[in-house]
Amino acid sequence: MADIRTTTDGAQAAEAPPSPTHVAIRREDYRPPEWLVPQIELKFTLGLEETRVQSKLRVERNPAGSGQSRLTLNGDGIAPVGVWVDGAATSAWKMQGDDLVIDLPGDRHEIGIENLVHPAANTKLMGLYASNGMLCTQCEAEGFRRITFFPDRPDVLSKYRVRMEGDATQFPVLLSNGNRVGAGESEGSRHWAEWEDPFPKPCYLFALVAGDLKANRDSFTTMSGRKVDLAIWVREADLPKTGHAMESLKQSMAWDERVYGREYDLDLFNIVAVSDFNMGAMENKSLNIFNTAYVLADKETATDGDFDNIARVVAHEYFHNWSGDRVTCRDWFQLSLKEGFTVFRDQGFSADVGSPAVKRIEDVRVLRAAQFPEDQGPLAHAVRPDSYIEISNFYTATVYNKGAELIRMFHTVLGPEKFRAGTDLYFERHDGEAATCDDFVAALEDGSGVDLSAFKIWYSQAGTPRVRARLDHDAATRTATLHLEQQEDPTPGQPFKEPMPLPLRTALFGEESGAQLGEEQLIILDRAKQTFTFENIGETPLLSINRGFSAPVVLTAERRPGELEKLAQADTDPFARYEAMQELMMSALTAAARGEKLDAEPVIRAIGATLRSNALDPAFKAEAILLPSDTLLADRMQVVDPDAIHAARDALREAIGTALKDDMLAAHRTDGASGDDLSPAAKGIRRLRTVALGYVAAADEAQAAGLAKAQFDAADNMTDRQGALGVLVSLNQPEREEALQAFYDRFRDDALVIDKWFALQAAAQRPDTIDQVLRLVSHPDFTMGNPNRLRALVGMFGGNHWAFHNADGRGYDFLADMIIAADKLNPQIAARLVPAFGRWKRFEPKRSAMMKAALERIVASPGLSKDVYEQVSKSLA
Repeated sequence: MADIRTTTDGAQAAEAPPSPTHVAIRREDYRPPEWLVPQIELKFTLGLEETRVQSKLRVERNPAGSGQSRLTLNGDGIAPVGVWVDGAATSAWKMQGDDLVIDLPGDRHEIGIENLVHPAANTKLMGLYASNGMLCTQCEAEGFRRITFFPDRPDVLSKYRVRMEGDATQFPVLLSNGNRVGAGESEGSRHWAEWEDPFPKPCYLFALVAGDLKANRDSFTTMSGRKVDLAIWVREADLPKTGHAMESLKQSMAWDERVYGREYDLDLFNIVAVSDFNMGAMENKSLNIFNTAYVLADKETATDGDFDNIARVVAHEYFHNWSGDRVTCRDWFQLSLKEGFTVFRDQGFSADVGSPAVKRIEDVRVLRAAQFPEDQGPLAHAVRPDSYIEISNFYTATVYNKGAELIRMFHTVLGPEKFRAGTDLYFERHDGEAATCDDFVAALEDGSGVDLSAFKIWYSQAGTPRVRARLDHDAATRTATLHLEQQEDPTPGQPFKEPMPLPLRTALFGEESGAQLGEEQLIILDRAKQTFTFENIGETPLLSINRGFSAPVVLTAERRPGELEKLAQADTDPFARYEAMQELMMSALTAAARGEKLDAEPVIRAIGATLRSNALDPAFKAEAILLPSDTLLADRMQVVDPDAIHAARDALREAIGTALKDDMLAAHRTDGASGDDLSPAAKGIRRLRTVALGYVAAADEAQAAGLAKAQFDAADNMTDRQGALGVLVSLNQPEREEALQAFYDRFRDDALVIDKWFALQAAAQRPDTIDQVLRLVSHPDFTMGNPNRLRALVGMFGGNHWAFHNADGRGYDFLADMIIAADKLNPQIAARLVPAFGRWKRFEPKRSAMMKAALERIVASPGLSKDVYEQVSKSLA
């Protein structure tokens, strides 16, 4: 399952004491299921207000269980209308909380259950729910129990046969997992369809869709010559916006065959786009259900970033067919087994079809913006955590993005060929099974012949390692000695840490020549302190370390004056070159935020050289010249003062924009990138134009407003249009309101574009942003019922560091109000808004006290869900 990029935190061992109804589940308590369900038949009599569900479960006692006769079937908000055992109605059952419990005497039985669900009333969007007149499902992680009673855990794998019957006018399309094995007409205007999935799967991968949909159809021929029919199902009006998603799907299928040897295993693959969806998309076997934001795109309504995200998410969900469906996870503590591995796979795909250097920069930026704060706050947890109260809080940047970095470290240490041998063995060994993270590592070891046991600490130890580096040079002996130290800070439940193995790709460059001195080396730092020696180094060396971000660490290197400037021009590794620029900027900004004089000149020289270089492509230039965000700056401060941080960034932006105004104007004037061109080069040109325009705005608001409005009016694509509006929303110029109104008037009927309109205003860098957001909550187009709209306004505002942390505290009050209100409708989405408060203890005293008070108000709210309770109570601990 792919999450939205702004992710939240999960659990760790030392949480605050749970309330009586909010009990922690612990990894150490795992036991195999008592009963298995090799076969399930489901019959749905469909209706928006009420759907009747009849299930028939073939259950078998698990030889690995303890021998208990009790069969516990999980439920959530449903009640049985009738229960049958071996074909006979029975009253020998009871409800234990939400669960249905039956005592069974033998080893094999057939259980029949009938119950009702009410899709239109399901605001949680988990289980079977209604969205704009259609029915759809979301079962990961524990939504299936909201459809029917079942042992809702990922290590119970079943083959499914599903029959759906409903009004043919209201639900002309009836879809489920696997192959359609029958269809026909019923009495009146009703019809039915039957689907059978030949592959055993956990219930979280079950899917059903019924509605008035049309399909963009295509096909793909696999490497063994089989034809696979492909279909993307949407509302008829949205069909023209599905072409990019279809091409991305075919590219993904070909890439997975080429890179991992994974061939699709059925003759049909369906994607359905849904406008009300908690996540990004869901990998249900052969029937992927997507948030419309990750399917619908054309140049008029979607940015280059939207196109890239659609390709990424389509690939991610398709890749899950093997890393998640054919091999699933034994329990939810192993979630990174499928998600971390699949994120790594989708990152590789995106790098191959786009710009590898820019993709790596983007991935690390997301890691630093979302995951590093998790590691540094009260919600820190390991890649494989020890406990949780609500599993939905477990879908975090740590599990996904840090999990992917762990897989990347395996790949770095093993190399491509040995890594592929290990993954081949993993898929072969565990096909059709529910596996663990330990199983994955064992397969990599057995397939490669390399001992990886030291790296398993990454699964269990939370926190981001901090590395200090110092390079000494002895000209007489022609040697350079690298001194490294690592430190792991305490995290909740883990006050004492062990050193972790850190693969650091390292190279040296001549200070005078700029040439690389010898081959790059892979250094494994696995102790608290280590030294490494480089021979035959006659020239004074510059240190390039953690190239490609080979280890997810915070690295601080002792640098001589001018060293970072030289690396920013000489380093042959694109990420290391970008990192040198970032560290140069960070040094100036942190000093200014501490009250020291801003030293902008080294940054100005480095950015100027980058802009004028003919060897660098525009996409890389755009990334390299961007200043670190307020949030990243806050990570470097002992006590966070948002006003000081923001003032430092503004001052440096103004200095750069003023000194390099001609260069920025030249970059903004660059043409040759029509809206139809989605090549990396064209996307880079558009990206650089907008970044340069932002610097012009920092130096001369009036001139930038004119340029931005001209770009806005002339744009033949959403990237240029949104880029211009993104600059205008932070300005105090008349063009701002004109452009906002024109944007709204043009796209008022397109929900995804209006999400952008809300998000841009919530992200504005203005002292009155909170006032704007409060007005927008009352806008007729704002609704708390749609997750995309709530994320666009409220979620974006929570991530706007300066505006959210306004000294008057109204941002805190607003977000607390929104969390409490959203919790009544959709606890999962409400919980994902909480981490904006997460690191309240690190802020200056006044803000810290106000954030704590907001959290205390939330946790004291009557009837608080366990989703929000877990996040808030841990934040307060």
